[in-house]
Amino acid sequence: MQQKRKWRSLGFLRKLLTCAIGSIALMALFSAHIQFFPPSYVQKLPESSYRLPKQHEIGYQKLSRERSWRLEFAPPHLLKTPLPPPRKLDNASGSLDFDKLWKPPPNRDYVPCVEPNSSYIGPAESRGYLLVHTNGGLNQMRAGICDMVAVARIINATLVIPELDKRSFWQDSSNFSDVFDEDHFINSLANDVKVIKKLPKELATATRAVKHFKSWSGIDYYQEEIASMWEDYQVIRAAKSDSRLANNNLPPDIQKLRCRSCYEALRFAPQIEAMGKLLVDRMRSYGPYIALHLRYEKDMLAFSGCTHDLSPEEADELRIIRENTVYWKVKDIDSTEQRAKGYCPLTPKEVGMFLSALGFPSNTPIYIAAGEIYGGNSHMSDLHSRYPILMNKEKLALVDEFKPFIDHASQMAALDYIVSIESDIFIPSYSGNMARAVEGHRRFLGHRKTISPDRKALVHLFDKVERGTMKEGKKLSNRIIEIHKRRQGSPRKRKGPISGTKGMDRFRSEEAFYVNPLPDCLCRNVSSIVNSSLSVR
Repeated sequence: MQQKRKWRSLGFLRKLLTCAIGSIALMALFSAHIQFFPPSYVQKLPESSYRLPKQHEIGYQKLSRERSWRLEFAPPHLLKTPLPPPRKLDNASGSLDFDKLWKPPPNRDYVPCVEPNSSYIGPAESRGYLLVHTNGGLNQMRAGICDMVAVARIINATLVIPELDKRSFWQDSSNFSDVFDEDHFINSLANDVKVIKKLPKELATATRAVKHFKSWSGIDYYQEEIASMWEDYQVIRAAKSDSRLANNNLPPDIQKLRCRSCYEALRFAPQIEAMGKLLVDRMRSYGPYIALHLRYEKDMLAFSGCTHDLSPEEADELRIIRENTVYWKVKDIDSTEQRAKGYCPLTPKEVGMFLSALGFPSNTPIYIAAGEIYGGNSHMSDLHSRYPILMNKEKLALVDEFKPFIDHASQMAALDYIVSIESDIFIPSYSGNMARAVEGHRRFLGHRKTISPDRKALVHLFDKVERGTMKEGKKLSNRIIEIHKRRQGSPRKRKGPISGTKGMDRFRSEEAFYVNPLPDCLCRNVSSIVNSSLSVR
């Protein structure tokens, strides 16, 4: 009996051991093929698995990770673009210091302060209607429109939606509502100036005073000379809008109104805003990017008379354009002298040398904010060989997406403006209207990094390289980095006139209001200053 019990016990133990071994084997099999996630992770997975990372989530990726990141998130129609390995300059100082390259300048706690003071009241009773004919390209018209808002406030006028320039070099047929959000503009300024879409029918045939407002005029000119015209006319037409208001010495509320007009009221039309955001998202999919305003278009070169590195035939073509453009006053220009003084835009080749000297690797994504580059590939080849990831709106957008804007220069320029404002770094090859407008807007938005090339110093160095007295490398790089340490968009007050200048030259030498809205529209954050002082104690 005892022996039977013993065998039963052994049989039971054998079965138990067999089950245990089988269970262990089964668990091992499952663990090899199935990955288990905690419930909280499973719930979060879908959201993070399909969306593009935002800028603050991207951070500044190290160079070793850039290639795989861009391939993973690039839009499908951009995957054909080759992604070259990082290129290091010969002993160039800091060429791989990625964080330093992309880091924005300290904003010193400056924030927008555009609200009017407590005694500010709504628009006074209108004395008449102000018609405005804007002139120039998109950014020249933008500044002019914002100035005319301020003028309308000063002279107690009802502002009629401005007429955009259709006769300039670009021959753009766009109306105000094609480029800007008309209703938003009207509603945003309701507490400042009355704005209407059209002149009342009963005044359609009324006699109008057509007036060329004096350039850079102060408040006295408008309150006395212009406002006195209401005694004889119900409608005043401003024949031009550019630079008609002084940069400085205006009442604080007028200066703040200019900023509210420019940075809040004058928003682009919804279809342009949507397309601009799409371009930014697609550009952002490559990681941090530079927006390069490459002002190397036919109109710029013809106007400035800059022909460096151009063929005799190209130089002659530009000269003929300049001579035949009636409203361009200066016809005889010495290109060599212009360039030596820093008055010429950098060529694409010079821009490539500049970026390389600053330390940007060859796989840096660059958005070309420009129209058609003069000479096309023949003049872009050197820049492209250094930086193959050169994108523009035509490459980033599909044909059907791009079609509504293609024949309208102002709308095309607006798309470039949006992508430039949102870029990690903005670099203009020339300090024209767009460069100045974008720089000012980026200052207003928190002093985003804007590198302004010292063209006079650069061409002097580049000519040495061309003559063979200096080579690209550490010495050139260090020199260029040193020159541009304080040219990266950090906070500073707007520059006044150059000492010794008089009359119109004095006003012309001032830094334009919209290039740098400090101190009028940017103030130190009081709470940050207090916290800083307390921490020091």
